[in-house]
Amino acid sequence: MKRILSGALCALALLGCTDRQAQLQEQAARQAAAKAQAADTLAGQFEAAYAAGNWDLARVHGSALLQQYPDTAAAQKIQVHYQEAKAKAEQAREARRLAGLWTYNQVMIGQGAQVSAAIMSRAPLDTDGSGKQQRVQLVFRDHPEWKRSAYLVLKAGDFPCLQGCKVKVSVDDGKPRAMDAWRPDTDEAIALFITDHKALWKLAAHARTLKIEFPVKAGGSRTAAFDTGGLDPAQMPGWDAGA
Repeated sequence: MKRILSGALCALALLGCTDRQAQLQEQAARQAAAKAQAADTLAGQFEAAYAAGNWDLARVHGSALLQQYPDTAAAQKIQVHYQEAKAKAEQAREARRLAGLWTYNQVMIGQGAQVSAAIMSRAPLDTDGSGKQQRVQLVFRDHPEWKRSAYLVLKAGDFPCLQGCKVKVSVDDGKPRAMDAWRPDTDEAIALFITDHKALWKLAAHARTLKIEFPVKAGGSRTAAFDTGGLDPAQMPGWDAGA
């Protein structure tokens, strides 16, 4: 009798173990199916954003898929397109940053409308010998009366150029070229006009970085670097690359 009872108990225990294993397998299958479905959903969102050229959104969906479900077939499927979307998203972000560095204005001054494009230097400089650093501004201006011009503006210090001087201009770490410059005899603004505004505009329109080395009254010279790669020529009518 004891043997029969012991055998029955073992059979029940074995049946319980089998049922538990089946439950675990079923649960794992459900989890795997849910995981695959979630991965497929993210992959679909990624592909839709990729097809639309929305690189930022594609990067977000692709990154979420690869981080949350890296071992799924969907994750493997998007790998190549994800790397492309990621690179293009970074390029678009950098383009927006560069474009945001420029300020465009149109105001009525005197008898006409003045349009201008201005950008601040990448880093501040000590332009008056005080140790205090200020950013230098580069401005392209167009006015019916004063015509077109390009000039630097200081917040402190001055240019020793009432009789004219030279500045050195380089693009993207290329060889510097000398350009004529002059400071107007006025205290309204501390500005240094670069005579060949056409050439300077052309350089700015094609360069990623424009550097201008200029003399200061405090002694020596300073070099202002401008990240000009985001310049929008359409904001300055007629100022195309050959202006």
